[in-house]
Amino acid sequence: MMLIPDAEHDDLMLTDRPLVVCDIDEVVLEFVTPFQAFLVDNGFELRPTSFRLNGNVFSLEDGVETGKDKVAALLEAFFTSQDQWQTPVTAAADSLARLAEHADVVFLTAMPPRHRAVRRRLLSQHGFDYPMIATEAAKGPAVMALHGARTQPVVFVDDIFTNLQSVREHVPDTLLLNLMANDTFRAMAPHPGDGVDIADDWAHAEALIRAHFTPAAA
Repeated sequence: MMLIPDAEHDDLMLTDRPLVVCDIDEVVLEFVTPFQAFLVDNGFELRPTSFRLNGNVFSLEDGVETGKDKVAALLEAFFTSQDQWQTPVTAAADSLARLAEHADVVFLTAMPPRHRAVRRRLLSQHGFDYPMIATEAAKGPAVMALHGARTQPVVFVDDIFTNLQSVREHVPDTLLLNLMANDTFRAMAPHPGDGVDIADDWAHAEALIRAHFTPAAA
């Protein structure tokens, strides 16, 4: 079993096929939309005026901006009950299933590892039966540890530009794809940076990945 520093993960046994490393929130599971619903259910609202949570959460009772500590507590509560709120991103399951015919698929989520068991159940419930790594550490070193000295093509899909650039720094030959399900936040997101392709949706991402794997997936 491979060991990823500062992470909790399923058994990771890669084959000699290409590798797809995929983020979860806003990539294969909706996050912004269900989190908005969760906030309302708990007396708050998300006003999307910038590409962040802190500074954009307000009390429904008095309209006061919610402080960072309370936002962190709300996120903790959301992740604890994520299986009651989060649903799959459109076409993610079908695209990954087709890609998995030619490649190894691994999830890499920037979520506190203590929530790994709940997320593992949620993913399996929706047919995402691929190994998962949960870590709050930088994603570049994690992908480097996972991919190692392998020569097969590797792809990394994420919605956050810092994660994409971290992987670019540590595994330069990676195909980097920026994908975000929520249209409102995607429109406010900073450009993901040089060397990153922006995918409109999973159909677009799948086409880009297949092209990267050619002739490996032919």
